[in-house]
Amino acid sequence: MSVKAKRGLLFILPPMANSVPMSEANEGGSSAGKVTVFEAVGGRAALLEFLRLFYADVRQDSLIGPIFDRQIQNWPAHLEKIADFWALQTGGPSDYRGGFGAAHLRLDLEESHFRRWLMLWELNCKSRLEPAAAAWLISRAHELAGNLRRLLGGNPGIQIGR
Repeated sequence: MSVKAKRGLLFILPPMANSVPMSEANEGGSSAGKVTVFEAVGGRAALLEFLRLFYADVRQDSLIGPIFDRQIQNWPAHLEKIADFWALQTGGPSDYRGGFGAAHLRLDLEESHFRRWLMLWELNCKSRLEPAAAAWLISRAHELAGNLRRLLGGNPGIQIGR
């Protein structure tokens, strides 16, 4: 296990928790044979572009699009915040300050909303990213969705995000 400190918080992460084999990642990376998922997707600019395209699909979706349209007034700022969240998740530099769980509490989300978001996430990951990075991001999204489901179900004693 490795230990990371960030702004006074301590996180214990499994070894290589947010890295993929270099042979399956984009060019560049570390000499240790692994790169972070952040590096594998191409860094901040590529991550932001991926999220922009993904949320364009989300916004057009008949089931979950209206939820986002009601909540988000400034999409460029929201995408920057989401990019900070995913940069943190994938091992990149991030200014993310939290609020993931609380932001979703007031949305009256149902299981069908989770399934649709995850379906769109999987489609975008598989069609736009290298296989190893896509698999990691899909797995992490399912983990986060499970945590969020538990939180919304009244179990606040869980940690969301890293």
